[in-house]
Amino acid sequence: MVHNFNAGPSILPKEVFEQASKAILDFNNTGLSILEIGHRTPLFQPVMDEARALVKELMQLDADHEVLFLHGGASTQFMQIPMNLLNENDIASYTETGTWANKAIREAKLFGHVEIAGSSKDSDYTSIPYNLTVPPTAAYLHITTNETIAGTQWHTIPYDCGVPLVADMSSDILSRQLEFNKFDLIYAGAQKNMGAAGVNLVVVNKNILGKVNRTIPTILDYRNHIAEGSMLNTPPVFAVYVAMLTLQWLKEQGGVTAIEKKNNEKATLFYNTLDALPVFKGPVAKEDRSKMNAVFIMDNPGLEKEFQEICKKEGMVGIKGHRSVGGFRISMYNALTIDSVKALTDLMKEFATKKG
Repeated sequence: MVHNFNAGPSILPKEVFEQASKAILDFNNTGLSILEIGHRTPLFQPVMDEARALVKELMQLDADHEVLFLHGGASTQFMQIPMNLLNENDIASYTETGTWANKAIREAKLFGHVEIAGSSKDSDYTSIPYNLTVPPTAAYLHITTNETIAGTQWHTIPYDCGVPLVADMSSDILSRQLEFNKFDLIYAGAQKNMGAAGVNLVVVNKNILGKVNRTIPTILDYRNHIAEGSMLNTPPVFAVYVAMLTLQWLKEQGGVTAIEKKNNEKATLFYNTLDALPVFKGPVAKEDRSKMNAVFIMDNPGLEKEFQEICKKEGMVGIKGHRSVGGFRISMYNALTIDSVKALTDLMKEFATKKG
């Protein structure tokens, strides 16, 4: 059996694979593949409509929040957000929490002035900076709710920051209940918790748009995508379809509240095991540990290769840490079962016993 701990693209529900594979050969008994149907036809329009409606339902969004499925992934949003929200002489507040936050900061600086509201750089990004300084005149505050590489997660969201709140939720989207309506813009690449690579979810409060004085290219203006229902240009049809199937699956599981309970169980099992075995170490501050991406190292680095080989032999896929930090990382996204986490923790206990 294979246990998929990949950070992204990552594990999806088996039911989604089965439905998507059938649609590649024959979509809804039409004799056509999902890969060859027109995006503006009555065949595909219900797919886009349902995907957007499911996001609104699962997040319990109000009428001010619009749901978009766009090209480009989260990396495109790093520049599209300041292009739409930040005037050249304005200030944007960003939290500096790791690799992905830093990428967003770098792009925002192309469009206006960036001030760091809080940073965990001094701790080598092993914690979350909760004491923030946000100018009341800032165009927005940007946070990365979960750092996939650093293994940290915001467990207390700065909802009352006094300015529009923008969040990159690429690696923990729909994994836990949040006050989604208190965010003015949420974005997330689908390929971790919500579907296949190739499509990006954007949830935006339409009231924050239209306030910059620059000319925004047509394809990069959120207002144009809202007006066209995410059909301004040809959407990534198959990726949107897989996202719709994944959202259906999440609803069938009981929604975000139910999946959060399962995610908490998985994270608790893993971290309790990690803390009980001296051969392993978790570098992240306990109160800021991610429930999606757990990073850890060996007390004796010389044992890392041996542990990797044992994991590989036992079907543990994707446990190697990001190339920039090393060590190990396991991703416990919505579709990962607790059985996979148990298989890994049992292996960790066995390894620790032999090396203890």
